[in-house]
Amino acid sequence: MEALVEVRALAKHYGEGATRVDALRGLDLDIHAGQVVGLLGPSGSGKSTLLNLVGAIVEPSAGWMRLDGEVVYDGKWTRRDLRRLRLQKIGFIFQFHNLIPFLSVSENIEVVLDLVGKGRAEARQRARELLDYLDVGEHADRRPSQLSGGQAQRVAIARALANRPRIILADEPTAALDSERAGIVMDLLRKVAVEQSAAVIVVTHDEKIFDRFDAMHLLRDGRLMAATA
Repeated sequence: MEALVEVRALAKHYGEGATRVDALRGLDLDIHAGQVVGLLGPSGSGKSTLLNLVGAIVEPSAGWMRLDGEVVYDGKWTRRDLRRLRLQKIGFIFQFHNLIPFLSVSENIEVVLDLVGKGRAEARQRARELLDYLDVGEHADRRPSQLSGGQAQRVAIARALANRPRIILADEPTAALDSERAGIVMDLLRKVAVEQSAAVIVVTHDEKIFDRFDAMHLLRDGRLMAATA
């Protein structure tokens, strides 16, 4: 399988000297197309830090990183326009859907496509395709406040997929959902990984979804401790 996320000796620290805090320490990791991978560990273990580094939100302190075949960090960012990098390669899903309340469901997806210069008709068609793909097409003209928690999270997934990214980063996407809705969300992420040859990385404490992962990586004190298939 093609490796979509490759990191070598990736590290992140804050501060210097006596105040230095090592959030991530020399981590090596490969995640492949079609995989749904869990990042586990106690609070402060480095899970969210790793997600933020892979998402090009936070700059690493050291190491090397390749995303979807492109080296994007090698001791420094090799891309100047990180916003464009995120729009092209990465989709983000969070614990809370963060949908824009005064836009319709469809418009919440269309706005992402507008950012990359897609025309209105193309953006609307893509939004409808995604909503139908995730079985919430009948809610396209509703406001987020009219959706259930599970429906809103599906819309958030649709938004993350708007620009066809091959790397999906999800931070506690099922924490606010009951077991049934959490299972539905994970099944949808599995569908995306397989059908769109994407790599899905999920930070979670949610034990009810542990059986949904191809592999689980345990982090502790900024180090990768173990992986289970």
